[in-house]
Order: sequence, then C-alpha cells, then structure tokens
Amino acid sequence: MENKANLPASAPLRPGEPGPVEAVPEAKGSAERGPCGTEKEFTGQELAGQVLAGQELAGQELAGQELAGQVLAGQEEAEQGEAYVLACTVNGKPVEIRVPASRRLLQVLRDDLGLTGTKRSCELGRCGACMVLIDGVPINACLTMAYQCEGSSIVTIEGLSEKGPEGAGSLHPVQEAFLEEGGFQCGYCTPGMVLSTVALLENNPRPTREEVEEALSGNLCRCTGYGGIWRAVSRAALRGAGES
Repeated sequence: MENKANLPASAPLRPGEPGPVEAVPEAKGSAERGPCGTEKEFTGQELAGQVLAGQELAGQELAGQELAGQVLAGQEEAEQGEAYVLACTVNGKPVEIRVPASRRLLQVLRDDLGLTGTKRSCELGRCGACMVLIDGVPINACLTMAYQCEGSSIVTIEGLSEKGPEGAGSLHPVQEAFLEEGGFQCGYCTPGMVLSTVALLENNPRPTREEVEEALSGNLCRCTGYGGIWRAVSRAALRGAGES
C-alpha cells in the first residue's frame, strides 16, 4: 500500500504565478418545481406566449361587449319602429307622446314626463312604491303597459295637490294628515301610500281598521312600523278627506 505520508506536498506558488482553475457550474434559468418534483424552465418565449394569450382573452371579452351593445341597439331600434302615440290625461292635463309598444307606464311617467314622484323599486308589483291612480283606481305603474292607458285619466303624487282645498300647490288633506301624524320616515313608499289612501277614502269615507289594512296591503313600508300610517289614515277620514 502506498504511504500517503511520503507523498510530496504541493509546490508553493511563486509570486505572479496563477493558481489552479476551478470549474464554474453551468448557469440555469429560473425554475419552478412541478407537481412531481421536476423542474420546469420558463423561457422568454413561453412568457411572451402567456402575455399574448391574455391579450387574446381580453380581446374576446371586448368583442362580446361590443356584440351585446349591438344587440341592445337593435332592440331599441325595433322598439322605436313599433312606437305609437299614446293619448291620455296626466294630472288633469292632456298628453300625447310617442312611445314604444313595449314601454311600461312607470317608464313613461319617470323617464319621458319627468314625474319622478312615482318611485321605481321592486318592478314586480309587490311594494306599491310606483302606485298611481288610473281612472280613480290604485294600480302599480311597473306592471301597467303604456298602451293600456289609452284614453285614461292618470293621477300621480305630483297631481294630487290639484285636489287640495286651496287649488293648485296646496296639500291634499291626506298629505297633511301624513305630515301631522308622522306617517313616513325615509319617504320612499309615501307617494304610493298616500295615493292608495286617497282612493280608499273617496270610495269609503269611514273605513274600519280591517278595510284600511286591506286597502294598503299592496303598499309596503320598511321604516315606520305602520303606526303613524294608521293614525294618518284615521285623521284624514275624520277630516272628511274623501268627501270633497
């Protein structure tokens, strides 16, 4: 066996003489561990491909939005092509307005005539916020097609003051009762509540509690708990609000 103790030591380096060259490990790109422990190299080309794929997806989304816009525009053009002239009376004034056949009364009142006292809420006929009087009958404007009102007399909350004791601009007795008894809080349901009460008292000036509950069953209030509303209806009835 060779005696390692007798092996000559490495010769010392002389001044200016270069040392031994060590091997430099080969550089690798950034890597990510795969699900099985393997390494996956991400090259610049793969990254560029991912960017392009994202741009294509964004382009498809924009194309879908443009297509939806074209469909809506086509529907509006079709509606305008089927438009007709609606003739009726709104708050005592004759009205003639060209509207699409598919337009609802709520849209005509708010968007075309600017009578925003008629509120848009559920649009399903459940809350009564859009209640108006059509030939004296309380009806949800969100469920009423405009063509159904041909020749009818429509009263909104804006037109109720015309029936006040002092004429135009004065409050109707029912409106005064709601103010005095605090029959409102946020006020969103109040126009419908007031109009339903007016219709009730005009047909039944001395209603019972059960008849009031039935008449207002289509009007929902989420604020007051109805106590102030019951008092307001009672006060209006005592003042003879429906006997004018």
